[in-house]
Amino acid sequence: MNIIERISEDLLMPEKELLNFSSTAPRRYKKYTIAKRNSDERRLIAHPSKEVKFLQRLLVTHLEDKLTIHASANAYVKQKGIKSNALAHKDNQYLLKMDFKNFFLSITPSILIEQMLAFGIGLDDRNIEFISGILFWKLRRNSPLRLSIGAPSSPFISNVIMYNFDRLIEKECKVMGITYTRYADDLAFSTNIKDILFEIPKLVKNTLKKLYGSKIRVNTKKTVFSSKKFNRHITGITLTNNNLLSIGRKKKRFISSLVHKYTLELLSDEEILQLKGLLSHVSNIEPLFIGRLSNKYGTNIMTDLAPSKFFIGN
Repeated sequence: MNIIERISEDLLMPEKELLNFSSTAPRRYKKYTIAKRNSDERRLIAHPSKEVKFLQRLLVTHLEDKLTIHASANAYVKQKGIKSNALAHKDNQYLLKMDFKNFFLSITPSILIEQMLAFGIGLDDRNIEFISGILFWKLRRNSPLRLSIGAPSSPFISNVIMYNFDRLIEKECKVMGITYTRYADDLAFSTNIKDILFEIPKLVKNTLKKLYGSKIRVNTKKTVFSSKKFNRHITGITLTNNNLLSIGRKKKRFISSLVHKYTLELLSDEEILQLKGLLSHVSNIEPLFIGRLSNKYGTNIMTDLAPSKFFIGN
């Protein structure tokens, strides 16, 4: 596959000029950190310049019809998300959650190139150099290339390189009577067979080693076993004992308090926007709660806050 030639034709730009740009692209990033959820650690974010972003998006358009994402992946996929990820597990009483350690930063050009070869896409050295430079970044001048959290191409690439992992894990899980899904770096396994989930961590570890060596690893601190006896949560969604999805009691109380403050005109414009965003999330996960809010605070109030697509109960 001659990706440089295709990009050159798209942009009417000489191939040599594209290669020269790709050699400097890994350093054209703005870096900052944000707090990790439920952790004292900080997450490193690297945003590419607008020129690099443009080429990343263009490159993905040439790759996405040739590279496959496994059906187990629920993040960064059209018509999928946290809801589809949770729905897959709602009828099972035993749950295991696992997490990759520094997932995006663990992904290197060699992992992507190997996966492309597995899909039958051969690349010469020039194209490997170009793809590596455009899609990956460097923390410092002498740092290794790695995938960036913040680049528009990274979600797609992260799903692509996990294809063989998802395929092998899903195949083994199916034989064992286990449901498997992946949402970015969050792995979820569920079943109605008692104790069988204890076999999964070793399976995951061995599969990662087989495919990626020691590059992608599990964050063992975030491995969690649970069952219907305890609260079960997947990507921020609660699985109820009635096999339904819920936003959880704590979030419901918080949202209800915000609606109450809204009726008293105590919310700032920023807080109103936050409330509308929360209600949009609720309408997708647990629409009946919108109906209960409507009954409590009045249909007019909820109509003001909620777009017409929301379910408003009586």
